[in-house]
Parts: sequence; structure tokens; C-alpha cells
Amino acid sequence: MQTVKVTSIIDTSKSYEYIDNGTPKQGGVKDVYFSPDRKYVVAFFRTPLDFNQKDRIKRIVTLYLDNIKKGHAADYYLQDIFRWPYDAVERDGKTGVIVPVYDQRFFFHKGYGANDNIKGGEKVGKWFTSPSFRHQQYPLSLDRAELGDWLSYFQVAISICRGVKKMHQMGLAHSDLSYNNVLVDPVTKSANIIDLDGLVVPNLFPPEVIGTADFIAPEVLRTKHLKISDPNRILPNQRTDLHALAVLIYMYLLRRHPLRGGKIWDTDAEKDELLAMGEKALFVEHPTDATNRVKTDQLRKWDTFWGNPSKIPYTATGPYLSDLFRRAFIDGLHQPMQRPIANEWETALLKTVDLIQPCHNPSCEEKWYVFDNTSKPTCPFCGTSHKGTLPVVDLYFKFKDDVWKPEGHRLMVYHQQYLFKWHVSRKVIRNESLTAEDKKPVGYFAFHQNKWVLVNLSLDGMKDLTTQQTIPHNAMVELNSGGKILLSNEEGGRLLYITITNQ
Repeated sequence: MQTVKVTSIIDTSKSYEYIDNGTPKQGGVKDVYFSPDRKYVVAFFRTPLDFNQKDRIKRIVTLYLDNIKKGHAADYYLQDIFRWPYDAVERDGKTGVIVPVYDQRFFFHKGYGANDNIKGGEKVGKWFTSPSFRHQQYPLSLDRAELGDWLSYFQVAISICRGVKKMHQMGLAHSDLSYNNVLVDPVTKSANIIDLDGLVVPNLFPPEVIGTADFIAPEVLRTKHLKISDPNRILPNQRTDLHALAVLIYMYLLRRHPLRGGKIWDTDAEKDELLAMGEKALFVEHPTDATNRVKTDQLRKWDTFWGNPSKIPYTATGPYLSDLFRRAFIDGLHQPMQRPIANEWETALLKTVDLIQPCHNPSCEEKWYVFDNTSKPTCPFCGTSHKGTLPVVDLYFKFKDDVWKPEGHRLMVYHQQYLFKWHVSRKVIRNESLTAEDKKPVGYFAFHQNKWVLVNLSLDGMKDLTTQQTIPHNAMVELNSGGKILLSNEEGGRLLYITITNQ
């Protein structure tokens, strides 16, 4: 075992150390060594890089890193969204990148329920997209303490969307977005995008891989047989990233693949894969074409719940996400320009979080579900019906004096549900730029003495428009069907329209 010192090829005044014990951690194309203090890793490409490949690495650790540092929410992106390489080194003709070590939350604290074999291992996203790892009778099921609940995966998906949005805003494409290149912690509702040294710079640095099976866009597979130089050959780009993003979101929320159904296109396994994911790709939940429906008698016993779309259809994710899934896997599956962009997914996920209800069954493993707009809402995961009345709040925004328009945004109310600034005004957008002050609740809903109320914590303009009474700080207003509560009378301010359901 020896400590090796290497010098930056960007700034020769900087040097790094790593411990070489002869058995580095091996990734797909790199050998990874830890620094003595385990604050960073030095990851060497096993094959020497050519000029263009080195130039790409240099730009990623300088120009594009600087873009993030100078942009908004830099700390958020560099700590909570990316593990971005920040320097490059060389030794024995091989190029290496310096990458911050993964946060402790992305290593298994327990791992499997039955043994400690993967304890301390990386929480690569693939662990959380397969139903078998969640099935308690499966020999290799993960411990319940590692899995989080359904709401966890909405937050995970939001983080991934923000990462893709940022890369695309900088003109980059990931090119190999998959569950292998995302670390996930459902417990803290976190995700980190990793392996960022292969980013595609359109018209400058082409992709070096076509992606990971399950996430390669159909047009990439359909033209795979053509030469790289053929103008009809389609290589990974921002639009193919958007296919991979949609697949990831579908798999995290529904724990199955949107294109892997029961249809066999060719008896040759390799040709069948190429057709099923490429030229013939077809959504397993296509509303009018049943060709690729899941054959439930072919599912493994561990997969019979999540793997069966008739039990948990994509529409269980609510109206906003259902619309985007249709655009991604029906309209945009073979028409890349029609795919939803990352910002649309982020908005839909955030609006859906406001539609989520807690399940009344304390033993429900998912704990949350999306309100289905029926008179008797029921948890699709455990079958428990909602007990008691259920307030539904529709948001309206002030268009001009005394003219209010529907926002197309609904908030489901439950006991101790918070109200935030982004509910109060259109001027506050719920994204990565929110300040700590923006994230403080301004009110909360409660079931108090057998009635639903809204408590005003800090809003100055709250008013019950039914009684024309102002609601001061720390006072409450009862929620009644047909009631209107003004949150802010300023431009862009909102009012709440109350409907009490399940009576």
C-alpha cells in the first residue's frame, strides 16, 4: 500500500494524493482510488484518452463547473444534485478526474433485510426500481428501513429533473442517464447524478456510448446499424436524455419498465431487444394498442403487484404526470421533439405532491397516495378508504382588480398540512432558488374540534371573503364548502376556493 501524489493538469500548483493498495474500486471504464482523508477520489480512465477526450474532461472541470458556480443555487447543485468532477490529473499516460466522495446517505446502512452483504455499498438507483427488492418474501429483499415511502420517490424524481434541467440549460447532454448513474436515498428523499465525465457537448464532443439498456431512446437503437458518419445515424443528445428521464420517473414511481411488455417481436433474443426498445417500441399501457400488454401469467411472484399495470396503472400518479407519461410514451416515443422537457416534469411532480394524501392504514408500506378525484378516495396500494371529510383547495390567482382566474393547481388538505409562500403568490416559484425564508410555512391546516381550519402563521393579507373578516397572525379560519379565503391581494396573489368532499 502506498500514497501516491499527482499534479493537476489544469493548475500545476495543485496536487492530490490517493492510496494505492493494488486493488482499486473498478467502474465501467475507470479505476477509483480514495484520498487519505476520503474527501475525494481519483478516478483514472483505464484506456489512455485522445486529445478530444482530454479536452472534454478539461472543459467539464473548468468551464462547465464555473458555469454552475457562477449560476443560481450553486451550492445546491454541487452538494445535493451532482457529484461534479473538479480537477484533472495524469499519471503514467492515463488521465484521471478528481471527484468529491459520495455523501454518507448514499451508502446502505443495513442493506438486505436478511444479511449484511451489501451494508456500506452504494445506493445505486437500480435497487429502488425493481419490485422484487421490496418484496419481503424475496430472499434478497432490502430492509424496510432503506426503502422510504411513495412520497420519497417524488422528491427523488424532482432532484433528477433539476439535474437534467441544469445540464440542458448549459447546452450539455448526459448521454447515459440511467439508474446506474444516479445514487438514491429514499430515507432522506435525495438523489445525486454521478459519472459526469462523459457529458456530450453538441457539435463539439460527440457521445462515446449509446447509453444503458432500458434507457436508450428508440431512435438511437433504430439507427444503431448505421455508420457513425451517416447523417441518419442518431446519437445520444438532449432529446434522448428526455426519454431516459421519463423512463426513470416511471420506474421510480411504478417500479416497472414502460416498454417491457409481453410482445415478442423476434425469436432471436438480440433482435427482439433491438425491436422492442427501438423500432417497434410500444407503451405497455397504450390506451388503444394492446399489442404489448404485460402478460401477468409470465410475471415472477415477486413482481405480480407492481409489475401488473392493471393493479397500479400510470394514472395512479395523478392527472399532471399522467399527461406527461402519455406525451413521453405515446406521442413522443417515436417523435423526440414531442417529449416533455425536464422543467415540465419538475412542475408536474411538484403539483402532484400537493395532491398527495396520507393513507389511514398505519401498516401501509407506501403511506401516501394521489387523490383520484372520486367521492370515496381509496389507497391503491393497500385498499384502505379515506375516513372522514376531505377538504380540497383549488388555487385562483389575481389576474386584475376583482378578476380571479383558476390556476389549474389543487391542494389536498390533511391534518398538519403546511401552506407555503409558493401557494400564496405566483411571484414565488417553487424551485431550487428558494431561500431558507421562502421555505418557512406561512400557515397550516388542522382538524380541530371536529372541523377543518386554516391557521395563519405569518400572512398579513389573509381574509375570509365569505364573512369579510381579516385573519390575523396565529388566528384560524374554518374551512367550509364554497368558502373563499384570500391569501394575498397583491398582483399575482392567490385565493383558496374550498370544497369539502367525502361527507
